[in-house]
Amino acid sequence: MKAALSKIVVFITATQLSLANSFGDDSHYVQLSKRTGYYVVRDGSLLARQLGVDDSPYIDTSDPLRHGYGLDVLAFRFDRNWRLIQSPAYIANAQVNEFYTRRIGSLIRGRTTVREVQNLFGHAQAISRRVDGFVYYYTLQVYNPFEERTGGRR
Repeated sequence: MKAALSKIVVFITATQLSLANSFGDDSHYVQLSKRTGYYVVRDGSLLARQLGVDDSPYIDTSDPLRHGYGLDVLAFRFDRNWRLIQSPAYIANAQVNEFYTRRIGSLIRGRTTVREVQNLFGHAQAISRRVDGFVYYYTLQVYNPFEERTGGRR
């Protein structure tokens, strides 16, 4: 009886976790042309891990010490010849900013270089080495007023 009950509890817990992840993760690819497009991913999502951008800088907007302030991150994966080898990723903690999606959507896989990305965004705040190249991370300060927990008091 105890074994059956524990199996039921494990099943219900696993079901709830999988439903929570499937509803909360709206990661996707936005294709603009054959060689241009970008990913919108949530930090910690399966797609972020698949793309190899799961070690990006991170500040959660729901952090009680930050009161709604956090980071969105732009990730660019380059090969050893400094060429973009995969579509850029917009790692979003708050609302996706159209200004940045237009810019990253204009970059061409296989042609865009590190220098061109630096001309658009400046120098990266973090670099992550990979076997086939490296990932440049650019951070964007964001504010999510829905994460504010002051209750109107200051």
